[in-house]
Amino acid sequence: MLANILKDNGVIDGGICFDSGARTALAFVTLRADGEREFMFYRNPSADMLLTEAELNLDLIRRSTVFHYGSISLITEPCRTAHLRAMEVAKEAGALLSYDPNLRLPLWSSADEARTQIMSIWDQADIIKVSDVELEFLTGKDTVEDEVCMTLWRPSFKLMLVTLGEKGCKYYTKDFHGSVDAFTVKQVDTTGAGDAFVGALLTKLVEDQSALQDEKRMREILKFANACGAITTTKKGAIPALPTIEEAVAFMKA
Repeated sequence: MLANILKDNGVIDGGICFDSGARTALAFVTLRADGEREFMFYRNPSADMLLTEAELNLDLIRRSTVFHYGSISLITEPCRTAHLRAMEVAKEAGALLSYDPNLRLPLWSSADEARTQIMSIWDQADIIKVSDVELEFLTGKDTVEDEVCMTLWRPSFKLMLVTLGEKGCKYYTKDFHGSVDAFTVKQVDTTGAGDAFVGALLTKLVEDQSALQDEKRMREILKFANACGAITTTKKGAIPALPTIEEAVAFMKA
């Protein structure tokens, strides 16, 4: 079913693997009154945890312009080794490595283990996106001031983003930094908003990587990414809430 949903949405399915003995992980999402969500997971173990290095479609990875990943696949073996190998192949092929830690504490054995493993691959990314909650978790500081954000900066980065929900986002590169305001909407369900933001950003960077050196262009891209994130919060669900490019452009003009 999930493979078909991806195909129906135009996603190439050459990288999808199936396990004969394990099922797909389940995530139960509970919505609060303000549209924010809480997660509970069922993995015992799930198919993603059993992904091996041998199952990787290395040709597909080598053809990619951007290789995007999170931290959940670092929790257990053999998936961790597969994840690290995929990153290595993507890097060698010249792809941009994009990292969204996507902190889900209930999946980790402890907060310390989550922090250690999330940071274990930190220096290898070209693009990093963290939420304000993840920023606090990783730095121990409950503020989003630039000096706190910059403690996570590494010289190897091309772009670091800190998403601030209804307050927009902050951006940092070697040559410039700043913030872009969010769009004001009535939130229904925030599930998928961060993914919409990152997906929109990466879509634009695939088209034009020169934006990484052009602040005006970067601000335009982040405005578009903020719009996609905002639209996603106005609908329930994750994939069904993702906007089309045309929907996002019309939203920005409204």
